[in-house]
Amino acid sequence: MNKIFKGDCIKQMKLIEKKSVDLIYLDPPFFTEKKHTLQNRERTKEFSFNDIWGSNKEYASFLNERMLLMHNCLKDTGSIFIHCDKNGEHIIRAILDKIFGENNFQSEIIWSYKRWSNSKKGLLPAHQNIYFYSKTKDFKFNTIYTAYSETTNIDQILQLRTRDEHNKSIYDVDEKGRAKLGDNKRGVPLNDVWEIPYLNPKAKERVGYPTQKPLLLLERIIELTTQKGDVVLDPFCGSGTTCVAAKLLDRKYIGIDKSSEAVKLTLNRIDNPIKTNSNLLKNGRASYVNSDKDALGLLKGIEFNPVQRNNGIDAILVEMYENTPVLIRVQKKNETITEAATCLLKAKKTKRSKKVILIQTNEIGLFSENVSHDGMIILQAPSLQITKCLSKKANKIINVNS
Repeated sequence: MNKIFKGDCIKQMKLIEKKSVDLIYLDPPFFTEKKHTLQNRERTKEFSFNDIWGSNKEYASFLNERMLLMHNCLKDTGSIFIHCDKNGEHIIRAILDKIFGENNFQSEIIWSYKRWSNSKKGLLPAHQNIYFYSKTKDFKFNTIYTAYSETTNIDQILQLRTRDEHNKSIYDVDEKGRAKLGDNKRGVPLNDVWEIPYLNPKAKERVGYPTQKPLLLLERIIELTTQKGDVVLDPFCGSGTTCVAAKLLDRKYIGIDKSSEAVKLTLNRIDNPIKTNSNLLKNGRASYVNSDKDALGLLKGIEFNPVQRNNGIDAILVEMYENTPVLIRVQKKNETITEAATCLLKAKKTKRSKKVILIQTNEIGLFSENVSHDGMIILQAPSLQITKCLSKKANKIINVNS
């Protein structure tokens, strides 16, 4: 246990004791018919693997032979998770049904993420599939709970439910007709759509391997179907993410890869694990929304994209100005107009914009003459315009667009 082996997994798995593994995760070749190559961050090493097969039959034969051995390695309480995408998922699913049995299919997990990609005709691919099969019906499973939806009714959280004579779900009541309170409220059981961010190109966790998966994804799979001390096998370990996740969660691991570079990389990561935490998962998507929706309402009728993670910009117009982006910033509640303008002009310089728009929401502080106005337009928010109107004499005409 806790070993990384170099070689074809078909040979190495024959050396593993039968029914000794609790979980198998594999990210096999995806039948892309391409050679995949990527360099590490320092550009000192290049990792590559060949995913060219020539026919469905050859690819299916390759996987079938190896999955038969995986089935032998698994305990009767064990499970297997196989990563795939649209290229080979139909082949993989057919082999799994044949070897593990259709009745032992547990879930098709959708790993969903947002990722920049070159534009093409059609929908942007933003997910991969993970097939979850157990060896028998007696498999280990640890329910993971998630937060209730924002739209969940409080009665659904507090009250116990039962079924009536028509098998319809209803709230349960006692002999006096009062609603029965439910047990401890741990949340909603994890579903089969997992939104886990793809590794950012600048993430410290990224090592340059072409198909590297985030540790957060593997940790969830391991926590779902194993206990501490259980054995996790990855027969196509690549950059070693599965083995690193197993070590961090106090599980034993076996990794196999035929690439010497992949084995070296895996061993180095195990000795020096680096994990990128996700603020999206920790704080929720709503935590990224920091633009002033009311002020951005001024742009209604104009196409724009809100910007959530930038100190100087709140939005970018879809339409360009002289082939450069038009940046929008909203003056914050306790921010002077000079401070807001300074932040926006700094963003203007770094983003090489020729036109920026500042939305003024208050009159805190005077505008400093030291701030350059070049290419900046200042517009007052409706709330500020109304406040200024009300402060004037009723019979005086105010030009609110000035």
